[in-house]
Amino acid sequence: MIKIEELKKSFRGLKVLDGVSLEIPEGEVTVVIGPSGTGKSVLLKHILGLIKPDSGNVYIDGQDVVSMKEKDLNEIRKQLGVCFQDAALFDSMTVGENIAFPYHVHTTLSREEISNRVSELLREVGLSGIEDKMPSEISGGMRKRVGLARALALNPRILLFDEPTTGLDPVMSTAINLLIRQVQEKSKATCLVISHDIAGAFEIADYMAMLYKGKIVFSGKPVDFSKADDPLVRQFIEGRTDGPINPNE
Repeated sequence: MIKIEELKKSFRGLKVLDGVSLEIPEGEVTVVIGPSGTGKSVLLKHILGLIKPDSGNVYIDGQDVVSMKEKDLNEIRKQLGVCFQDAALFDSMTVGENIAFPYHVHTTLSREEISNRVSELLREVGLSGIEDKMPSEISGGMRKRVGLARALALNPRILLFDEPTTGLDPVMSTAINLLIRQVQEKSKATCLVISHDIAGAFEIADYMAMLYKGKIVFSGKPVDFSKADDPLVRQFIEGRTDGPINPNE
C-alpha cells in the first residue's frame, strides 16, 4: 500500500531523514516509534506530500507521491484520513461543522445527508450528541475522537495518526488506542501510527518499526520487537536513561 525508498531530508544542514526505507502493509496497523525529534512527523508529512525529500521516493498504490503534480496529489489525499497530534480542529466551527467540512469540500451531499453522516460518525467514536459544542468546550481526549471522526468522513483507505495519545492520561490513551484498533478492524483501512508510546504500540500494532536519528533501526512483528536484543530497541522498551539513546540530545 505504502512503500518508502531511501528517503532523505535535511533542514539547514541537519539530517532529519537519512535513507529511510519502509513498507507499510495493506490492511494492517503499522506503528513507527522512536524518541522525540527523530523525524517521525517529518516522515508522515512526506507521505502526505506536504514536504518534498532531498532524494528518495514515496509510493502509494505504486504511484510516486514525490514526482506527482499537485492536482494528482490532491486525488491521492482524498484516500487518506489524517489525525493530527493536536486534532487540528477549526476553533471557530462547532464539532458538527468540523466533521462536516470534508463533505462540503469534496461531495455534493445535501445538508440532511451530511447531518446524518456526522451523527453516525460521532456515534462511531462514542460521542453522540455533541454536534453543537465548540472545540474549546470539550476535553483533549474528546477532541482527538472528533479528529478521528473527521478523518473517517470520506471512508479513507489509509489512516495516518500523528502521536494520537500525546498529552492524554493513561486511561484515555488506552481508550484512544482501542478506538484506533476498532476503527481499523471495521474499515479494513491501512493504518500508520506515529508514536513514542511503546505500551500503546504493543496494544495496537500488527507491525512495528523504530526510527532513530533518521534511520529505521528495527522493523518486524511486535513479538519480534519485544524480544529484540538491539541496544537501541531494548533501551527504548525499558525506558532506561543509560544506553546509546542520549536523553539530553
